[in-house]
Amino acid sequence: QVQLVESGGGLVQPGGSLRLSCTASGFTFSSYDMRWYRQFSGMERELVARISTGSITNYADSVKGRFTITRDNARNTVYLQMSSLKPDDTAVYYCYAYLISTDNGTWGQGTQVTVSS
Repeated sequence: QVQLVESGGGLVQPGGSLRLSCTASGFTFSSYDMRWYRQFSGMERELVARISTGSITNYADSVKGRFTITRDNARNTVYLQMSSLKPDDTAVYYCYAYLISTDNGTWGQGTQVTVSS
């Protein structure tokens, strides 16, 4: 069974940091492009960061220099280190595993991140 489980969300003050984790099971993690999306209330999901199978990374302009995506293939886990958090970063964050060869992907269940004083 293909599954992604996110963790690490929560409440943090502006300027603070959080690290999100997404652990995969049921598929060959190292073969998948891994992404983090976020969804603001009432909006569509937007891509935050992605990391390729070769660990090439890309970021949305809004998070460049503040967020870092990494992957640990031995642990089947992708991370999103978030620093200098702003209230505008408040959203539900989703992990997404994408297989380029099939143009198919799998979503995690999402984890809430709230940035507030």
